[in-house]
This record gives sequence, C-alpha cells and structure tokens, in this order.
Amino acid sequence: MANAASGMAVHDDCKLKFLELKAKRTYRFIVYKIEEKQKEVVVEKLGEPTESYEDLSASLPANECRYAVYDFDFLTEENVPKSRIVFIAWSPDTSKVRSKMIYASSKDRFKRELDGIQVELQATDPTEMGLDVIRSRST
Repeated sequence: MANAASGMAVHDDCKLKFLELKAKRTYRFIVYKIEEKQKEVVVEKLGEPTESYEDLSASLPANECRYAVYDFDFLTEENVPKSRIVFIAWSPDTSKVRSKMIYASSKDRFKRELDGIQVELQATDPTEMGLDVIRSRST
C-alpha cells in the first residue's frame, strides 16, 4: 500500500491555486482530496476571500480525510496585522484505515509542492484544528 501511495501525483491546479492564495490572496482556503483511482491530489473546494474559518471547517467531511490550506489573518499583541498560511492534514478517526494511510504517506510529498506553508496541523477532530489552536501555533 505504501508504495502505491508514495506514487501520488499532484494536479497542476493544486499548485496554481495555492500560489494565487499565497501571492494574490484570491482565496481564503483550499480543500484538497486524493482521487484514489487516478492516484492524484486534486482541488476539491476553493474558499472565497469573504469566507471564514467556519466555512473551511464545514467543508471537511466528518468521515473522510482531506488536506486543506488556510490563509489565517490575525493581530499580534502589538496590534500588528499578520498572516500565516496553515496546512491542515484532516484525518478523522472515523475515516477508513486505507484512506488514513494514503493521506499520511502522501502528505510530506504534497506539502513540498506548496512552497510557503508556515504552520502545520494534524487533526482527527474539529477541536484539534480550532482557531485557538491555529492562533497559538501562529504567533
């Protein structure tokens, strides 16, 4: 299984949309999924700049793995606006074991394709990726 998973391709769109999020802030978040039949990571959903973190959370299926990238804006203690690009590996306990293995073994290779990730979170339930967790990891 690990050999099949490590040969996962990354659709060009994954990188292009990420660059748009990073450079132009065209999107607030991106949700990626692995198409097992095509052995490829693809863009599943793009969050508009007006969408919130709650919209991202609602976009992650309760019992399937996903990758997500979130453009997190916050104020420092000195009230300076900052932003961090957060990578989330979403792997709920209720997802299939095979799916968890494929996402886990493909994660580092996929992340390397997205140049500019500043914070990484691994989450098995929504509490592990709450805004408070992101804020504490970002500052």
